[in-house]
Amino acid sequence: MGDRFDYFVVFAEMRTGSNFLETNLNAFEGFTCHGEAFNPHFIGYPNATHILGVTQADREADPGALIATIRDGTEGMGGFRFFHDHDPRVLDICLDDPRCAKIILTRNPAESYVSFKIAQATGQWKLTNVKRRKDSKVDFDAKEFEAHVAELQEFQVYLMNRLQVSGQTAFYVDYEDLQDVEVMNGLAAFLGSEERLEKLDESLKKQNPSPLSEKVSNFDAMERTISGLDRFNLGRTPNFEPRRGPAVPGFVTGARAPLLYMPMRGGPEAEVLEWLAGLDGVPVETLPTQMNQKGLRKWKRSKPGHRSFTVLRHPVSRAHAAFCSRILPRGPGTFADIRKTLRNFHKLPIPGDQPGEEYDVAAHRAAFVAFLEFLKANLNGQTSIRVDAHWASQSATLQGMAQFVLPDVILREEEMRPALTRLAGEVGYPDAPAPGPAEADSPHALADIYDEEIEALAAQVYQRDYILFGFGPWG
Repeated sequence: MGDRFDYFVVFAEMRTGSNFLETNLNAFEGFTCHGEAFNPHFIGYPNATHILGVTQADREADPGALIATIRDGTEGMGGFRFFHDHDPRVLDICLDDPRCAKIILTRNPAESYVSFKIAQATGQWKLTNVKRRKDSKVDFDAKEFEAHVAELQEFQVYLMNRLQVSGQTAFYVDYEDLQDVEVMNGLAAFLGSEERLEKLDESLKKQNPSPLSEKVSNFDAMERTISGLDRFNLGRTPNFEPRRGPAVPGFVTGARAPLLYMPMRGGPEAEVLEWLAGLDGVPVETLPTQMNQKGLRKWKRSKPGHRSFTVLRHPVSRAHAAFCSRILPRGPGTFADIRKTLRNFHKLPIPGDQPGEEYDVAAHRAAFVAFLEFLKANLNGQTSIRVDAHWASQSATLQGMAQFVLPDVILREEEMRPALTRLAGEVGYPDAPAPGPAEADSPHALADIYDEEIEALAAQVYQRDYILFGFGPWG
């Protein structure tokens, strides 16, 4: 055996041929696959009581101990089969271990779904004697099938991503490849063995060899469903935007009010902070902020019944606010270096100095459209300029927050006034006023330049926000 791997895991699903793959792995003298070692309902096989002396109770208490036993206690190289609904604690152990060989078994999801339905109907999950084969036609359930495909796809994408970021690779084998002895021998070579099979183990038989049209009672409905299914996830929204951290130091609490504001940069921050400070009659600049995670946990413990919230802003309005407050003007609080690069390198048509009388509505519209074009490239990782929090997607910002804590209330700017008044009442401020309206952007308001072209461009830039939060046209 080679010294590349210490043990292996077969990532598979029900009705993908994993029993057949295991049987042929076990046909090699140097390999032992111990079944579904981490199936939550049994250990290894339905009637087994232990694997190498490790019982199901032992495994539940410490799954890592069973992995160590399979790794160190198997004669030759040991391994096991793992399905997406098996013990999730095992995933990190295996995926983070480059000494664990990953084998990924796949099958056409339509075939695996129908095979599963037939096995359910007949109660026959393995076949070793063709004379005992049970047959059944099954009904195709479109919703059930779509859920089946989504579940498989989500797990496969997760595995692929984890292997990519850790610089590992897997041996992929399809259901159809299982009948090829050369593929099995290639798998052995991948695992580091020089042993080769002359023929496959034929003790397991294919249970349902007939075409799908003969196994499904409503095959026409199945064809219609599959024809409209995005099996390869072609409609997946690509996301090249850098991941964000939780940004805890930017969170702000009430002076005494048990409220935690988790700002969405580029949103109505000033209005919310004025409102939050007004609840306790203190200046905005005295509101507690710049906490670390330990300090925020301490605050949460000291404020039973606390509430946390953030406020979303329409992507067009938010991008325009960022442009007008951070890029277009010069002075404190603006991004001078970014402004210079945008003007000189990205040819953003903005004045070299502060906008003057010559910077009319037409000029403003042209500059904002150019800024949106820049954002499109910026969020796709195609520029050297940072993806600043003021124009990062709101979905990425929320995902960053979720690394530590999610807001328990997510509001939209247009519903903010009554919603925050109600929220204040829930934490002991029944007479709280509503936040004031947001100040209009200057030197020109969004309403002066907004049109279908700007909306369509913003929808491209912030496609994920439009989809995830259901934003419609601005206004």
